[in-house]
This record gives sequence, C-alpha cells and structure tokens, in this order.
Amino acid sequence: MNRSQAAEISATGATVDVGDVTTRYLLYGLLPGWFVPGLADWAMHRRTRIEDTAGTKESLIHSLMMAEVGLPIALTLRYEVNPLILSVQLGGAAVHEATALWDVKTAVDSDREVKPVEQHIHSFLESLPFAALAALMCLHADQVRALARGGRGHRDAWRLVPRRRPLSPGYLAGIGAAIGACVLLPYGEELLRCARASRARKKLFRKGR
Repeated sequence: MNRSQAAEISATGATVDVGDVTTRYLLYGLLPGWFVPGLADWAMHRRTRIEDTAGTKESLIHSLMMAEVGLPIALTLRYEVNPLILSVQLGGAAVHEATALWDVKTAVDSDREVKPVEQHIHSFLESLPFAALAALMCLHADQVRALARGGRGHRDAWRLVPRRRPLSPGYLAGIGAAIGACVLLPYGEELLRCARASRARKKLFRKGR
C-alpha cells in the first residue's frame, strides 16, 4: 500500500482520511473510554476496603499515577505535538508503568486482596497510555523523526507551541467535567476516606495506651 492509499481508504463509495479518523478515535473514543476502567478500579479499591489496609499511602500513589498521565494529556490537548510534547508523553508513560508496579506491591504488602478482576482492570489502565501514544506517534511521524535527531533543524522542537487548530471550548469543557466527575471526585473521596480512617486508628491507639 503506497502513501496515498494509506492516507485515503475508499469504503462504500466514501473517502475516509485516516489521520482524521485516528484523531477522532483518540479524542472521542480512547480518551473518554479511559474513564471506565478508572472508575472500575476505584470501585474495586472501595470493595476491598483500601482505607483499612494500604490506606493513605496507596491512595496517594493513585493520585500520583493520575498526575503522570494527566499532565501529558493536558499538554497534548492544548499544544502542538513536537519533540518536547513527545518527550513528556514518553517520560510520563515510563514513569506511570514504574509507579503501577509500586502500586500493586504496596497493595499486596498491605494484605489488601487484589482480585483477578482488579488485575484485569489494571491491564487496561497500563496499556491505554501506550495505545494512545502509539497512535499519536503514527499521526506525527515527522515529529518522531525530529525527536530521534534531538530536535536539530526544528526551530520549535523544545517549545510549547499552541495548537494551530485549537480544540473547541465545548470539547475541552466536556473533558474537564468528565475528569472532575470520573477521576477527581471518586479518587478524592478515596483519599479523604483513607485519611479519616488513619486518623481514627491513631486516635484509638492513643486512647488504648
């Protein structure tokens, strides 16, 4: 398949631009779909009473992982993909994977039961960043090549460049609302629940002395 054939696929008489379809998949499929396993994971933590086992430590690790993924996503939604953005994305994905291992070890060491269902949910949460990054790198192969050359010959390689075609305010507002409802609210509740349980245990310990 040559380049022109890869760029345009004829299906039932319609011409489809692969780049446009992939972009829409990332924006309206993969990114919103990410919230589903995130909520499912929170539900598993609640079901296995994280506040009575790994507690605040594991909940803070969850917050850290969300920041490791959230920062690259926020930058990509607002700025052009270039070697700087790709470096942040690659670094975030690598650090997120290392933190995920720390997360599971913390849970297991605390005797919190990590059920097979939760492990399967983790597999989605770990693979989705790499799936998104792979698709984005295919869309911006020129920037991948620029990154491989250390940004040489690319004037804006290491600068934040606002998107030439900004995403609509409605889309950004919708994603922001979804992040608040599906990430910040449930995981904030988890952290608060763990902190309260920790304070209650400390108070009980002081009374028992």
